[in-house]
Amino acid sequence: MRPGRNRGWLLRLVIAFSFAQGAVSMARPAVSYRALALGADERAVGVIAGVYALLPLFAAVPLGRRTDQGRCAPLLPVGVVLIAGGCALSGLANSLVAMAVWSGVMGLGHLSFVIGAQSLVARQSAPYEHDRNFGHFTIGASLGQLVGPIAAGVLIGGPDMARTSALALVVAGAGAAVAFTSLWRIERPVEPKSRTTQGKRVPVHRILRTRGVPGGIFISLAVLSATDILTAYLPVVGEHRGIAPSVIGVLLSLRAAATIACRLVMPPMLRLLGRTALLTVTCGLGALICAGIAFPVPVWGLALMLAALGFCLGVGQPLSMTTVVQAAPEEARSTALALRLTGNRLGQAAAPAAAGLIAGVAGVAAPFVMLGALLLVSSGIALRSPAVPEREKPEQPGASGEPGVSLGRKREI
Repeated sequence: MRPGRNRGWLLRLVIAFSFAQGAVSMARPAVSYRALALGADERAVGVIAGVYALLPLFAAVPLGRRTDQGRCAPLLPVGVVLIAGGCALSGLANSLVAMAVWSGVMGLGHLSFVIGAQSLVARQSAPYEHDRNFGHFTIGASLGQLVGPIAAGVLIGGPDMARTSALALVVAGAGAAVAFTSLWRIERPVEPKSRTTQGKRVPVHRILRTRGVPGGIFISLAVLSATDILTAYLPVVGEHRGIAPSVIGVLLSLRAAATIACRLVMPPMLRLLGRTALLTVTCGLGALICAGIAFPVPVWGLALMLAALGFCLGVGQPLSMTTVVQAAPEEARSTALALRLTGNRLGQAAAPAAAGLIAGVAGVAAPFVMLGALLLVSSGIALRSPAVPEREKPEQPGASGEPGVSLGRKREI
């Protein structure tokens, strides 16, 4: 069957990703609360959050090359198994070292699922469908980010934080397992062309020297680091300011809802401002808001700040994807996207650990100042991003489906 004939597979993929992402979004704050209950300090919480990205850091590029040369679907159940197992076993662990290990397993599962799912959308969508289908895919992820923290906040609380956080992690593992129900026959038979037309492999160092690729990777790293540290450290801030876990869960979900709203209105914003201006403005505003979280604002003020921050952070990931795709050599775009994921995981590994060290020295609010500085640098990089080459500019809807059109319209991954 040719791409674009049936989108039932896309609906099933969105459902599966919503459950998988919801489980991870529920487990991340639960891991922080359970670590605190087991005696962890701010530094230990940062290290555990960083280990979530340590194993995937070395796996992104090999998995990306593998999906270029073969099927995508096998990575999906593997990812679900690792996510479910990592969540549940984190809840059963009774030591910080074990929690760090299972957090890494959870991160590897999430990476496997994301690479397989993104490759599946790219392969099974007609060129003119990429914007819409990738947009639906990312909204599915945001739905998981919306529901997960609320579910964690409902379950976590009371005098026995160790027990309730463990329960939340086990429930998250069960929620991830539900994704299996949507993965049956999700990939169409792979045409020989999809497997073999890879061309000459471009060296990684050449891709990284291409103008625009490092900047796009850094912007993506900064935005994802901001989201991760916010998820890991807002519970710590809540503990110090006397904010209940249920309220923290609502605040994190409010951030996710704002991200969904951002991606729904991104096409008109792009038409109004253009990619460079939109990235520059949103990263700059995000920097100011992150720094503002360090101040002891009331809960209603924190809610407004997180909604605005979620809207700003919703821009960075999809537009940095477009930046990398359009800047990379034509024969190495898949590898460039895998390098972007590697940069994301590097940020997820290093940023929480650095935040933990900063929090241990300067207080629990200090990591948000660090995030502000990181996003401010990203705003400057976005301002200097190269213009989109004329051959890569997406054509109007309804244009002929040439290969350059599909690769130039992947901003919604």
